[in-house]
Amino acid sequence: MKHIAEYITEWLKQYANDSGLNGFVVGVSGGIDSAVTSTLCARTGLPVLCLDMPIHQQSNQMQRSAAHIAWLKQHFSNVEGKKVDLTSVFDAFAKATYMDADDLNLALANSRARLRMTTLYQYAAAMGRLVAGTGNKIEDFGIGFYTKYGDGGVDLSPIADLTKTEVFALGKYLGIIDSIIDAAPTDGLWDDDRTDEHQIGATYPQMEWAMEQIQNGKTISDFTGDERRIVETYLRHHQKNKHKMQPIPVCIIPTSIKL
Repeated sequence: MKHIAEYITEWLKQYANDSGLNGFVVGVSGGIDSAVTSTLCARTGLPVLCLDMPIHQQSNQMQRSAAHIAWLKQHFSNVEGKKVDLTSVFDAFAKATYMDADDLNLALANSRARLRMTTLYQYAAAMGRLVAGTGNKIEDFGIGFYTKYGDGGVDLSPIADLTKTEVFALGKYLGIIDSIIDAAPTDGLWDDDRTDEHQIGATYPQMEWAMEQIQNGKTISDFTGDERRIVETYLRHHQKNKHKMQPIPVCIIPTSIKL
């Protein structure tokens, strides 16, 4: 993990220098992905602002966020932490846009992520910094487990070529606090403390295994029993969320029509 940490750190530093921007803004949630991303950004020596942006957040998530920011500030003098409570903003938005719809709760969960993205860019634009993404490989390119223009709206993605398993391993190497290492992954977009596994219907290692099988040319007919269920779960998420992982379609007008 040492070489990976050093490579990403140097990549972050080089990208920031090439962009002409001064440092990073990272949303810190109390989870492993944001903890690893913010720590890698801190290792560059460039200014880093860690934003904790609770919206009706579970207390254990807020405690982990605060503890991680405190740990970062203790180890890196270039790190600043700030809590921006978006609960009242979200409540006003939810009231203004209320409708009787089947998927209202899911829509509002995604709106939480988009409000946080807007906040990250508010600070990044004002401070001349880059928004560092926290998505990993299985979420960003496997099952699309993120919000389009929410946590998917970033300037650069330092850990998006690492599986969740690799992110945990890197987190242990970096010395991320035990409460984050031991916590069950959750997106923190709901009023309860539901886990990612509950929402996905499988564990991250299972999804990583299925992703590898499909990338190696296997099809659903190659599996039976629980393995088939896991692959079906992976494919269901992948197909449903493929629109997030592909470039925005552009309607190209034939020259003959334009003339």
